[in-house]
Amino acid sequence: MEIITSPEAWIAFATLTALELVLGIDNIIFISILVDKLPIEKRELARKIGLFMAMFMRIGLLLVLSWIVGLVEPMLTVKGHAISGRDAILILGGLFLIWKSTTEIHDSIEGAEHAHTSSKKVTFASVILQILVIDLVFSLDSIITAVGMVDEVEIMIAAVVVSVALMMVFARAIGEFVASHPSIKMLALSFLVLVGVVLIAEGFEHHIPKGYIYFAMAFSVCVEMLNIKLRKRRTSSQTQES
Repeated sequence: MEIITSPEAWIAFATLTALELVLGIDNIIFISILVDKLPIEKRELARKIGLFMAMFMRIGLLLVLSWIVGLVEPMLTVKGHAISGRDAILILGGLFLIWKSTTEIHDSIEGAEHAHTSSKKVTFASVILQILVIDLVFSLDSIITAVGMVDEVEIMIAAVVVSVALMMVFARAIGEFVASHPSIKMLALSFLVLVGVVLIAEGFEHHIPKGYIYFAMAFSVCVEMLNIKLRKRRTSSQTQES
């Protein structure tokens, strides 16, 4: 009851919810690109399952905070550099993200025929499994950030539930927009490669402020939106002339 009536708690909840939404952008983009390989009738189900898994994984991690604290303890040493469980997860997750994004870029460059051939190998279960892997990486990063900001687990869980609910509202629109604009999809994949590099760097204790990454993403998207508008205007004027 004290939490509900506390202004500080509500401020912390609003701040953490906004932060979780920002940190979840990468997750939404990755899920959107993966489910785009499935038949249309299965995409919405896969998208919802992916986001539900992200939510339950975050809540589960919050309920085992002692395990998360243990993950920051050195697990092994490589050339004088201590590697913790968290570092290992971030490094492996970053490598997976770089590999998957690079593969998607290659499929897009090779053309529709190559993409059609490779999409035959994609199954619903394989897509869900890949979403589960990346959910773990993004959830761990998100929860460690939340633990550093808020002390009350109840506020953390409420922020996670609300942020994922908002993600579900916008996930389909974001997915359809990315899928219908190849240039935006290529831009998103390129930034996912960058995010993978950042995760690996953090795994080796080289911290890169995420604000720089998100500002670069937002600026690039704004420029690309102007390009899309310009291309539409040119197409419209050419149609009218003909």
